[in-house]
Amino acid sequence: MTSSQAPSFHAWAVAGIPEVREGDELAKLIVAAEPALADGDVLLVTSKIVSKAEGRIVRADDREAAIDAETVRVVARRGTLRIVENKLGLVMAAAGVDASNTPAGTVLLLPEDPDASAAAIRDGVRDALGVEVGVVITDTFGRPWRNGLTDVAIGAAGVRVLDDLRGGVDAYGNPLSATVVATADELAAAGDLVKGKAGGLPVAVVRGLGESLVREQAGSARELVRGARDDMFRLGTSEAVREAMTQRRTVRAFTDEAVDPGAVRRAVAAAVTAPAPHHTTPWRFVLLESEAARGRLLDAMREAWVADLRRDGKSEESIAKRVRRGDVLRNAPYLVVPCLVMDGSHTYGDARRDAAEREMFVVAAGAGVQNFLVALAGERLGSAWVSSTMFCRDVVRDVLELPEGWDPMGAVAVGHAAAAPAERPARIVSEFIEVR
Repeated sequence: MTSSQAPSFHAWAVAGIPEVREGDELAKLIVAAEPALADGDVLLVTSKIVSKAEGRIVRADDREAAIDAETVRVVARRGTLRIVENKLGLVMAAAGVDASNTPAGTVLLLPEDPDASAAAIRDGVRDALGVEVGVVITDTFGRPWRNGLTDVAIGAAGVRVLDDLRGGVDAYGNPLSATVVATADELAAAGDLVKGKAGGLPVAVVRGLGESLVREQAGSARELVRGARDDMFRLGTSEAVREAMTQRRTVRAFTDEAVDPGAVRRAVAAAVTAPAPHHTTPWRFVLLESEAARGRLLDAMREAWVADLRRDGKSEESIAKRVRRGDVLRNAPYLVVPCLVMDGSHTYGDARRDAAEREMFVVAAGAGVQNFLVALAGERLGSAWVSSTMFCRDVVRDVLELPEGWDPMGAVAVGHAAAAPAERPARIVSEFIEVR
């Protein structure tokens, strides 16, 4: 391929756009400044002027309060800097709330619907000039693992935002199995090279990409936002711990999706870092990965439970209802039986001190299980810790062929939650604290 045939494009900033005020029609301002727009051009429009035109300037003597109002969740925090997810699903510093280039005592919020804003500009250019352009609304982002800022797309119309190359091959014939190019972000960055950050040039044009990029029916910038299920880096380090602890819920209904045994083993690795007395390791975790093993245990436990209920004089109807309510373990695709071992414990020959010694080990076992549950939440796995094995320890030891010294401490049902857990009422921390 000769140099004249090589792909190329031309990018330039649009001069002459006046200070934008609420109610201005951006398409008219852009067309007046750049009347020679052509089919296939892509407009890169800084979100700041979109926000101004749409009246997204608000009084906010306290910028932090404005950030709070736009924040869905805090992703990471260091000092006064907050990386948050905002109402648009974008993860960015300060929720996109901007206090620069806006009157004192005010802040600028991002457009409420950047895709709709892009579509309005595109329609306005078509009405004025009779040409089909693509429009990308851009904003400035920092990035994990990379220094410096770059512009990315937060809104788009008439532009292919993602170029999915999966299923094709590279120049050597190797299959492409994971390559999806963020075309709209690349356009945003190209536009920023000519607009600059301090030049007062809020719009750029990219020409030359044409039909390969600009289309009547194209994607939305929301396609660029990775969903929670696929986001491997959803939280900062300390935030991940807090999120896993505060968002952990007891899950009683699971999907049929298989549980990754590696995820459970990683959770066990977290469990065995819990504190324990006398430098002991009082935890053992029995992983019931086969359906047959789970069935044998649960059938034996059910028989023992029914026998206990009959000894208590419960009616057969009452027993049947209780057994049905207890089926959370049977409905889970994976079970774990945490066990307490007293290896390394001290014997004092005094009932009070020996009881306290066992309590220390039981507390350590509970700490290990709590670590386990939190780690499962961090793996996006639901769990339910139920006490049933503690009421028939001999049965459990016999079925699972456990040593006599292993005391089952309940059972943990593990799986993918069938539905989002119900909201838990906020607990007022001060009600759980006494200060002396």
